[in-house]
Amino acid sequence: MSTISIHRTETLRITHARSRIFRQRYRRTIPLWKLTINSRSSDTSKKEELSVQISIPPQVDQSRPEGLRFDRLQPPEPEFGHEDRFEFGKFVAREAMLDEEYWTAAWLRAESHWEDRSNERYVDNYKRKFAEQEFNAIKRRCKGMQGQKCSCIVAVKKEEKHIKRSVIKSVVGTLDLSIRYFLQGETFPGEKVKSQLFCSINQEGSNRYGYIANLCVAKSARRQGIACNMLRFAVESARLSGVEQVYVHVHKNNSVAQELYQKTGFKIVETGKFESLDDDTYLLQYTS
Repeated sequence: MSTISIHRTETLRITHARSRIFRQRYRRTIPLWKLTINSRSSDTSKKEELSVQISIPPQVDQSRPEGLRFDRLQPPEPEFGHEDRFEFGKFVAREAMLDEEYWTAAWLRAESHWEDRSNERYVDNYKRKFAEQEFNAIKRRCKGMQGQKCSCIVAVKKEEKHIKRSVIKSVVGTLDLSIRYFLQGETFPGEKVKSQLFCSINQEGSNRYGYIANLCVAKSARRQGIACNMLRFAVESARLSGVEQVYVHVHKNNSVAQELYQKTGFKIVETGKFESLDDDTYLLQYTS
């Protein structure tokens, strides 16, 4: 006599990406086959059990975030009423305004995050989940909190006569610019300060600084100066907000990114006499 039973369990995978924590819930079906062998030669019974685990792809909600129109055409630039914009070559750098632009920025970040792992199983599902979480995170950050301001900057293709593009095909690059306050006792971002019962923010004008993160460019649009010009626009935007110091972290093994930032005017901050929270990255500061 043989019996088959199926049990469902759930596992939770937590991925750390600097200060954010992405929680991804996956379903796994575990079939459990039970083979029972009865021996009638005596009053005793012998039972053997064989169990096999089979993983299935993570379940991802395929519905798009509410209100998004992936076929929405890119409006003419004058309709945005942007005074703060920077034109270079065939592109324009400015702050994102449409939800579809936020979504495309999130998708570019997902593509960049998984770029070196494109052969992994279910990578498309992982990228979509990453993009959904980043889309919500961008919108939340851009609402601001505790007097801090965050902008999602995008590089979009310039308008061309007789050519209509959707929003998601117009955005080719993105980064985040945050205007922050130093914590009490901090002299640079990420410095490990003496633990205090209550952590306070010094909201004086001189204690504000700009911070750049999540810079990425679509693979098809690279080597056209997009990253450099988005950085220049971000630095100028910070200065227009009354901020002189602009920082960025870069991984110590990412020599390509280090070269890009240094080419744009950033220099490594000597933090040897201070204790940093992250020993795997360099802190760079923009110097004119």
